[in-house]
Amino acid sequence: MKILLSVSVALLAGLLMTRLFKRFKLPSVTAYLVAGVLIGPYCIGALGINGLGFDSHGSVEALSLISEVALAFIAFSIGNEFRLDDLKKTGKQAFVIGVLQAVGALLIVDLALIAVHFIMPNKLSIPQAITLGAIATATAPAATLMVVRQYKAKGPLTKLLLPIVALDDAVGLVAFAVSFGIAQTLASTSGEVNIVSIIVNPLVEIVCSLILGAIMGFVLTHLEKLFNSNTNRLNLTIAFVFLTASISMIDFHIGSVHIHFSSLLVCMMLGTVFCNLCPLSHDLMGASDKWTSPLFALFFVISGAELELSVFTDFAIVVIGVIYIISRCIGKYYGASFSAKAVKCSPEICKYLGITLFPQAGVALGMCATAMQLGAEGGLIRNITLFAVLIYELFGPVFTRMALTAAGEIKPISDEVKMRRQTKLEAAKSKETE
Repeated sequence: MKILLSVSVALLAGLLMTRLFKRFKLPSVTAYLVAGVLIGPYCIGALGINGLGFDSHGSVEALSLISEVALAFIAFSIGNEFRLDDLKKTGKQAFVIGVLQAVGALLIVDLALIAVHFIMPNKLSIPQAITLGAIATATAPAATLMVVRQYKAKGPLTKLLLPIVALDDAVGLVAFAVSFGIAQTLASTSGEVNIVSIIVNPLVEIVCSLILGAIMGFVLTHLEKLFNSNTNRLNLTIAFVFLTASISMIDFHIGSVHIHFSSLLVCMMLGTVFCNLCPLSHDLMGASDKWTSPLFALFFVISGAELELSVFTDFAIVVIGVIYIISRCIGKYYGASFSAKAVKCSPEICKYLGITLFPQAGVALGMCATAMQLGAEGGLIRNITLFAVLIYELFGPVFTRMALTAAGEIKPISDEVKMRRQTKLEAAKSKETE
């Protein structure tokens, strides 16, 4: 009962907050996150009223299944952006920009934080600095996708943005594995380099994730042929996303090699194969998007409740966190800008693409959880990442909307549409009075 009440309160709080934020022309994603903070353990949840918000982080974690499912559908939707017809036009550009903007963020953050180490050697070590540099590569696909959907953004920048955000996951995994392997070597007393953990394991994870997603996409496409009703096809698609997400949680060892999967990459590949092989994928993807709308709203409210506001109490974390945030934004912006110019993108893409890559959340949090293997040093990495995610998630969607608007890919509501809506509203009111 408590979980069901928490879910309903979370969804209602998020929806009501969007009405308030609409007055300020802010994205719904930011409204959901703020609603989550307000009903979380540091605000209303601290009152301890059963069901009226989340009274502890344990009660938020009880809804982790919703977050896992939501991320699976987000990745599945982004896979729809990898249609072969579109990739023939933008594939090379997306690959080059996707790699170079991530490398740019890594290098700038590494340089900035290593400089901080020499200024404050007791606060930040070299292993912590290069681990945070690797975490800086990750971008949050969920927030970006929600902004694009809410404002129905269309254009060259949007078409390029979503594949880059999806590719960013794979690039980030490799960058983090290499940097974290070096960090572990520097932090250990033996100084031995583990080639398997640095190179083999991340490559195995990416390859296995893509293969599993491709197999599931192929099977789903052929099972769809057994049904004539689009309703049944939709039900099958939803069931397959659930199934794929659950299988991707399996992990095991073969000798010293750790076989595990990235659920984001697996579900993204599922969507990619499905949209390219199934002739009805356009309709089914559209129906799936409508079904997942409340799920995504819940995901962001829960994400807001998970944010650690206690990180503001440590001045050192705030200072290092601000440097991390600014240097990552510089790396993302100029990495995207220079690489976009190199592959001859339009001036609008060169100018605004980097801004849309600021949001950061899920993948980065997964990386900082792995960084806890550094022991005491991992705690600082986790707190700085949480501080950055709090700022990025609240303000990143706003910057994304501003960038897409400035690029001309979010269109203001025309006077004709406004008149049509007003006419419908007046007609509805007249019926009520009759």
